[in-house]
Amino acid sequence: MTNAIKQTLRDSKKARWTALVILSFTMFAGYMFTEVISPLKPIMERTLAMNSSDFGFITSAYGLFNVFLMMLVIVGILLDKFGIRFSTISSALIMIIGGAIKFAAFKGLIGSPDATIHIPLVDLDLTTQVFWAGFGFAVFGVGVEYAGITVSKAVAKWFKGKEIALAMGMQVAIARVGSFAPLAFGAKIANTYDVPTTILIVVVFLILGLVGFFYYNIMDRKLDAEIVVEDGAHGDDFKFSDLLVIVGNWGFWLIALLCVFFYSTVFPFYKYGPDLMVNKFGVSEDWAGFLPSLVPFGTMLLTPIFGSIYDKKGKGASIMILGAVLLIIVHGIFYLPFITSVVAAFFNVILLGIAFSLVPSAMWPSVPKIIPERQLGSAYAFIFWVQNFGLWGIPLAVGIVLDKTNPGVAEAKAAGEAINYDYQTTWTIFVVLTVLALITALLLKLEDKRKGYGLELPNIKQ
Repeated sequence: MTNAIKQTLRDSKKARWTALVILSFTMFAGYMFTEVISPLKPIMERTLAMNSSDFGFITSAYGLFNVFLMMLVIVGILLDKFGIRFSTISSALIMIIGGAIKFAAFKGLIGSPDATIHIPLVDLDLTTQVFWAGFGFAVFGVGVEYAGITVSKAVAKWFKGKEIALAMGMQVAIARVGSFAPLAFGAKIANTYDVPTTILIVVVFLILGLVGFFYYNIMDRKLDAEIVVEDGAHGDDFKFSDLLVIVGNWGFWLIALLCVFFYSTVFPFYKYGPDLMVNKFGVSEDWAGFLPSLVPFGTMLLTPIFGSIYDKKGKGASIMILGAVLLIIVHGIFYLPFITSVVAAFFNVILLGIAFSLVPSAMWPSVPKIIPERQLGSAYAFIFWVQNFGLWGIPLAVGIVLDKTNPGVAEAKAAGEAINYDYQTTWTIFVVLTVLALITALLLKLEDKRKGYGLELPNIKQ
């Protein structure tokens, strides 16, 4: 008789899915805070006298430290060196600190709407209130991206050789409920109370997310006591030479480029989509975020389905190509000036939700096929770092271009005039990015054929 195969906690379906739900809740809170002011641009212009450049600076600050201080690379190394448990707690604390600073700025506890500061990097004159709001969001951005790579590695740890694409899809689905909530209801709350109160509510969710991470760590410690192979929770056998292996992998760079092009057409849409609905489609402020909120709502349902298809049938590279094609159609329709029907906007947003479900459902589970497990933390960190160039640069560029192509509109809105922004020239940015995403997805499929990563093969091992 041979010895029975040793069972561990992750072999229990209940245990590994419980771990996933706990991890996902903190990301749910993080996604809530990421989008908390996204539907509030018209309200901020009216009540706080902020313009599109101010809004663009605050929302783009998310990636500021991640890009220019290379914080994502640093936290990726910390994750691989010190493990998942250390990284869950530290990332949650950073999110809370950043969230508190942003709340304090909007509340007027730090900074002033009357004092100004010049930002040479982007040649903008900002009020110190806007500066500190952006600073807080930049700190938060480090924390939530740190949490994101930590959760990605934790999910890979618990679901290796099992339903990993479905698990990652479910994690993304739960997290994107956090995007849906403020987009759908944030403007209503802000009009009922005010912008600072809306932000404070979400900071409370971040604190609850920290509590959830503490509970997850109990499970993670128990799992580590059962498994023989050392992993990130004990500290991987990480070497800095591993970084050279990662950056020398062309397949890795194609995933990273697809990530930045793809997400730069979606996440900035959360920021400016509500304002587009007001100015182009005539939707009221209270409901301006409702149509964009359908994007994360749709992904909640579809991402796990597409992930399950990838697990069982494969075709990961083809799924990413299809998603990129749909993106071109979506942003092409938003660009066309003669399409102003709310019904057309509704169906276009639904199509965007499908595209936003297709690409991530295949992209993230493909990374472990290209990069060895011990280097996953650093690999995810590098990918998120590249992505943050887009998350920093695109919202900022959109805000600046919108102001430049609509001179005097922000001032007129602050004075109470009924005047609209013309978004057509600005939307060219998104159209170009979608074309680049498709080209990159096609190159990735060719690289998979050349290197045999197995992106077109199922994830579940028979």
